Amino acid sequence: MGQNQRQCVLLLLAFFGFLSKSSGFRICSYNVQDFNVSKLSDPRVLHLLTKVLSRCDVCLLQEVRDLDGKAMKVLISSLNRYDEFSYKYVASKGLGAEGDEQYVFVYRTKTAKLVDKYQYPDTKKGSEDVFSREPFIVHFNSSKTEVGDFVLIPLRVEPLNALKELDALYDVLTEIKEKWNVENVLLLGDFHADCGYVTRESRRGNRLFSTLGLFWLLRDDADTTVTDMTDCAYDRFVVHGEKFLRAIEPLSARVFNFRKKYKIKSAEVLKISDHYPIEVLLKEKSSAQQSSAQQQALLQPFLLVLPLIAMALSTLPESTT
Repeated sequence: MGQNQRQCVLLLLAFFGFLSKSSGFRICSYNVQDFNVSKLSDPRVLHLLTKVLSRCDVCLLQEVRDLDGKAMKVLISSLNRYDEFSYKYVASKGLGAEGDEQYVFVYRTKTAKLVDKYQYPDTKKGSEDVFSREPFIVHFNSSKTEVGDFVLIPLRVEPLNALKELDALYDVLTEIKEKWNVENVLLLGDFHADCGYVTRESRRGNRLFSTLGLFWLLRDDADTTVTDMTDCAYDRFVVHGEKFLRAIEPLSARVFNFRKKYKIKSAEVLKISDHYPIEVLLKEKSSAQQSSAQQQALLQPFLLVLPLIAMALSTLPESTT
């Protein structure tokens, strides 16, 4: 086979490889560190953040300070111009000591549908002042995923109160399971669950670590921080239930180090945050349910011209080099 023929065959293999590749449904969590409209006044920051978030079907943003919605309006507008997807967001009320910090979920309208939302009050007997920023819980449905319905419970803990807040998060999980009659739940956020704040010894007796049926996806040796001075797995995913765990792509939970991916300097990353985002992939529906029909639609025009391509390949001259 000549060089030209080999190149054509490789192109065909790449085409079929593209069709068979499953990208999954990507859930992300990102502490964007004092996110406001001033931060987005830097065009480079806006472009880089847009590029990072556009990879996600759903993304939790933490440490958002945007009660008037101006920053999110700019960000969503940038996302909607960036690619073929349409994006929306849902935000919590102002939380934290100053009442100005929000949880925000950004999502693709084509792949995720917001079913319900719930602001955990943190005013229940015996639980006052447990959380510095009460969880803002969302229920999504995605026809793209194998699991369909799932609930996301976010939390950004106060570092010195990490163990207490993480243990109390188990109560939130229990309540939301009963409230919405759901089992597929993912806990996510900046848990400060490493280094001096949460140690192996201090985890003993903590329900979020010790309860059967809760699965921590990121390893303790992961580094979710940007600077070279720290090496800590602060940001985490915790899956509730074996069914939901089976609906997650194996080994897909990871830190997205976009400094290395995009070959940029740490200084550029730090303009957004001192954290990296974390991500995990939900399995898409099986080929019998979804992929087969989509691939057949893509293949149909190609199959019509396949005989012509075969004829063209047979007439290509052999390479003399």
